[in-house]
Amino acid sequence: MKTLTLRDLDSLRFTFDAVFDASNGLVRGVVPFLEVLEQHADGWMPTLVKTSRKRKYSRDGVRLALEERRQEYGTIIGLVRPENPAVSVVLTLGPEQERSLWSTNLTVQPLSFFSEIESCRRFVAVARAWASQYPANYAAAHSDADMQLSRFPKFGRDDATWTRDEFDKIYELFWLNVFGPKLVESVGRERMLSTPAHLVEELPNGSVLLVLWPTASDFASDEARVAQARAHVHLRPDLDFDTVLRTLRERSAALVPVEPCFHPDVAPLLARLPDEFALGNRQRKIAELNAFRPPVPEEWLPVAHPSDVVNPERVLESYGDLSEGLVAVLHTKVPSIMDETAESLTDLDFYFWRESFPERYTRELIDSHTAPALGAYLGDVLVRRLGGTWVLRAKMEESQVRVGKRVWLPFLRARRYMQSRQALLDYSLTQFFKEAERYRP
Repeated sequence: MKTLTLRDLDSLRFTFDAVFDASNGLVRGVVPFLEVLEQHADGWMPTLVKTSRKRKYSRDGVRLALEERRQEYGTIIGLVRPENPAVSVVLTLGPEQERSLWSTNLTVQPLSFFSEIESCRRFVAVARAWASQYPANYAAAHSDADMQLSRFPKFGRDDATWTRDEFDKIYELFWLNVFGPKLVESVGRERMLSTPAHLVEELPNGSVLLVLWPTASDFASDEARVAQARAHVHLRPDLDFDTVLRTLRERSAALVPVEPCFHPDVAPLLARLPDEFALGNRQRKIAELNAFRPPVPEEWLPVAHPSDVVNPERVLESYGDLSEGLVAVLHTKVPSIMDETAESLTDLDFYFWRESFPERYTRELIDSHTAPALGAYLGDVLVRRLGGTWVLRAKMEESQVRVGKRVWLPFLRARRYMQSRQALLDYSLTQFFKEAERYRP
């Protein structure tokens, strides 16, 4: 199976906020939008209309979706394409009045679909037609990962500043840009139209369409970055070319795919973590996880402490109750927990980490319920899968499971494991099982 690279996983993202005349109804207002898609979205046309249900794409399907989702303060529908290339269009429309807000968030994955000039030319045709039909102050299409690194749309501003100023000036340039008349005039129309770029075009409503580079997928090449920096400082003479270019090159470096090379004892867990981070930060996280080395497990003894319980059957029954309680609580969220396997332990590791469990729940709950239940469950997995034998102690944390020539302390491991989100990695159940497995007779 092919390993997907960042180029495969990245998407072309197009954000388009505008106004439209909805006084004659949403359907009539949306028709030109759909006509443009049907004419130019060659190879990436949505095939489904999505609300609370899915319908095959058609004009009538869009009409039904708009009626189904119409609310007093706005309407949201989705147009999707599950096939490759995958497409998602989220269309948010304001109330039906003379000038209503219009927001489109379009993604096409993979970005590599736009490595050919013809596919990019057709996408530009979509942007041109929409921007001509629906006046926008600003719109942009670019790599989703790189947009994340640019901190679009706030560009590092706090919420209050972003709400007040929005796109009051050109904070960033992307592969494709649409500048409304207000932004054009703030820069100067003559300066805007003389921008060094692949395409600069004045639209009938006074907006300007600017495309930096022939193909969207090559945005991170050094030639494209130089062109991006040159155009940006042309429009913003207050910026320093070398500084802008250095920032862009740093972003390109951050997006270079990093080959996963995780510590083998925790690789099954760490391999799941990168997808939980934003695409723009994913390669840096992979590099950090490659460097991660968990402490060698210390929750074991060379010689077992003898059992000091009077009624071992009752103690084992109480451990069973704890383990079953954990399964009852988590079986819908972690279905494999019912199997009591090494894979079940990795699934639990991932669940607790993704949920930030030690930070989200009270220490009293964790110490009195979750950690003891995990210790009982972990011990049962060692018994069932590694042929271990319980050596019971009156003090629960001292209870042991003998596997080969070592005895293991599952309750102590579970307590350390549940101390923090980082502890879930440092003291993972996955690693503990792998270490114990080495001593299986």
